[in-house]
This record gives sequence, structure tokens and C-alpha cells, in this order.
Amino acid sequence: MSTHAKRERLILADLLESAGPEAPTLCGEWKTRDLAAHVVVRERRADAAGGILLKPLAARLERVQAEFTAKPYEELIQLIRTGPPRMSPYALKQVDEAANTIEFYIHAEDIRRATPDWTPRELDSVFQDALWKRLESSARIFGRKSPVGLVMRRPNGQTAVARKGTPVVTVSGEPNELVLYTSGRQRVARVEAEGEKESVARAYEANLGI
Repeated sequence: MSTHAKRERLILADLLESAGPEAPTLCGEWKTRDLAAHVVVRERRADAAGGILLKPLAARLERVQAEFTAKPYEELIQLIRTGPPRMSPYALKQVDEAANTIEFYIHAEDIRRATPDWTPRELDSVFQDALWKRLESSARIFGRKSPVGLVMRRPNGQTAVARKGTPVVTVSGEPNELVLYTSGRQRVARVEAEGEKESVARAYEANLGI
């Protein structure tokens, strides 16, 4: 596993452990137990994880997810910490970095920011650049459901188009906050949005993310 993905994996596992199995998350009605099961299924059950994106597999995913949710919580956390099995594509360093850096960061924030007294986590510039790189490559996937044109802009002026079209809303913030915004966590992302008032509101309420 590469540096960023490995670090975020361990941070996520520690947060799940300290929060306990019944803590709230930003993932709808999911508790921390459900979130932990999701992470494990995604890495270890490729036969079911496809249901995240493919509707024909959704029923199978739901069944497998329920099976893992019923496992001891401590076992789920240990499976996350130890990482994917050797035959999993996520065991490849390049895949792990590309697919898991953002995934684990977002889910860690799903736990942290679900509590009313959360405080921002300080991130170094190297990690912010890594998040921006992933955002640049995935912005149009995350923003495809936006009802308006959507542009992400970081403090140094770099931009990434999440959705082409007019009217345009430009969302400014640090890369980690923009990642949260485009993944559907608009209400907790510390960003500033510019554009027509109605368009900003529509972007804020949009079902962004995968």
C-alpha cells in the first residue's frame, strides 16, 4: 500500500474503533457498523461490490453487505487495518493510491463531521496536492448529476470542471473540502460558492458523487 492510502486507512480504522459501532455518519442512515461493512465488502467482495455502480448487482450487494454488517465489529475493523487480500486489485499499490486515498479520507470525515463539535483536520500541502490530483481526474464523474455548470477552484487558482454547462457555479476551497463537496457532502464542506443565487442553491442540494 502507498503512503497516503495506508495512512488514511489506519486513520479510518482508528476512528471507527473509537466511535464504536452505533455512532452516526454522514452516509444517510448508516451507523459506523454499516460504514465499516461497506469498506470491507468493497475491498474483499468484488462479486458484490459492483452493485455500488451497477443496478443489476444492487440486490446481491445488499445481501452481502447485510452479512458483513452482522459480523463482530472488531473483526470488521481488523479487516480494514490489514488491508485487502493478495488477489484483490486494491492490493496493487497504484490501484490502492488511486482508489483509496480519497475513499478513506471521505469516510473518515463521514465519522468526524457527523458530530456537532467536530474541528477541521490540518492537512499538509503534499496530501492536499494528492487530493487535488485525484479530484482533477474524477471531478466529472462526481459532478455528472449537477443541474448546473460546476467548477472547483483551489486557493492557488487551479480549477477543475466537474460539470460543463450554464449557468456556472464556481466552488472555492482547499482540495480536501472540494473533495467533500463533490462527493455529496456539501453541507459540511468549508467552501465558498459563487454564481447566481438560485444556481448556487441548486448545486448545494444536488445529489453529487458516485
